[in-house]
Amino acid sequence: MAGTDDPDPRGVVVRPGLHIPAAWIDESFSTSGGPGGQHANRSRTRVELRLDIRGCPAFSEHQRSLLVERFGPELRVVVDDERSQLRNRDIARERLAARIANALVPQRTRTATRATRASQRRRVEAKKRRGDVKRQRRRPGHDD
Repeated sequence: MAGTDDPDPRGVVVRPGLHIPAAWIDESFSTSGGPGGQHANRSRTRVELRLDIRGCPAFSEHQRSLLVERFGPELRVVVDDERSQLRNRDIARERLAARIANALVPQRTRTATRATRASQRRRVEAKKRRGDVKRQRRRPGHDD
């Protein structure tokens, strides 16, 4: 099933037609650490989202195989950028959607081209200059 008909408002919309239900996203919160005194030490503002790619029904088999190849069986996003748990949660959802969307974009295959004659000449000249520098470093021999 490639998406759901009635999107869950708590889920993540990756792109139109691809929605991950909230039930498939594990959220956990913890203290973020770092500077900030008591607020940073006591507030659970760090957000971690985990998505089981293999089990999520939002993806087609092809999409699932692309995602597992790229991220492994589980995609994990951790955010502790802001002081607010709500804002970190929004950022984490945006990053999750962006990572999935970028992974599903087909990679363009590189078309092999020949090096131009000028670039080949520049490469050979650079190699000769480098060889001359190294030759200058040598100890003079009997025939020099």
